[in-house]
Amino acid sequence: MNMPKKNWLEWAVFAFSFLLVAGTLGYLTYDAATCGDAPPAIEVRLGAPDSRSHNFTVPVTVINHGDRTAEGVHIEVTMAREGAEEESADFEIAFLPRGATREGWVAFQSDPRTAQMTARVLGYEKP
Repeated sequence: MNMPKKNWLEWAVFAFSFLLVAGTLGYLTYDAATCGDAPPAIEVRLGAPDSRSHNFTVPVTVINHGDRTAEGVHIEVTMAREGAEEESADFEIAFLPRGATREGWVAFQSDPRTAQMTARVLGYEKP
């Protein structure tokens, strides 16, 4: 049987595909071997409040510094001002992988620019 000869383009595509598959497998093997087993370490950062037509929104950045994924991360942001009632808002992030960052926004009726704001993680699940 006479096999047709491959041209340079076929060899280039083969070489590129081989390197891509080998590199992916190498990365996944390295990542699996060096990954730790620390629980989620979730950090919450508050951004600058923004005025909207009917309320005020505050951007919230949530970062998972741990080695495990967190699911159903529940975040609460509270706003306290002297002589006024404390106002709170919360939201949930469905899925927060290790090393990932997610953003969300909370809304307040009062202006949070003149108040003391705090954020905390209320809880999360192990997937």
